[in-house]
Amino acid sequence: MRVILLADVKKVGKKGETVTVSDGYGANFLIPRGLAAASTTASQKELAKENAEEAARQKELKKEAEALAVRLKNINVEFTAKVGKDGRMFGTISPKEIEEGMMKQWGIKIDKRRFIDKYPANALGYTRLKIELYKGSEGVVTGVVNVHITGIDK
Repeated sequence: MRVILLADVKKVGKKGETVTVSDGYGANFLIPRGLAAASTTASQKELAKENAEEAARQKELKKEAEALAVRLKNINVEFTAKVGKDGRMFGTISPKEIEEGMMKQWGIKIDKRRFIDKYPANALGYTRLKIELYKGSEGVVTGVVNVHITGIDK
């Protein structure tokens, strides 16, 4: 039996693939649970239409990510930190704080899990952190966030 998978099924295939399975497995397990649909000409056309819509959506997401990457080049996220007598910073600025700072200062929402450089900013001055803005079938788009930390005496 040929079926179109509506969800990822372990050891069978990924969503959107057309696979051949045994008749009993397809009719008694996959189709009733909504994991697959029988492969007919109508369902093949529907799958092709959904794939085209998804490709268009992915192109739009990539275009938005590229525009955001260009915008991030000109942005500095400002922080202040306490400094000791020797000029060293107390504590660190974590990716979560950078995420919150970007939202407050610039209105840009980027999830902290998107940071490629997972290390916190722990030095005065400028720190550049890479962010994965888009990852998909169209490729990968990365951007750079400039974090500027100034010190205040304790």
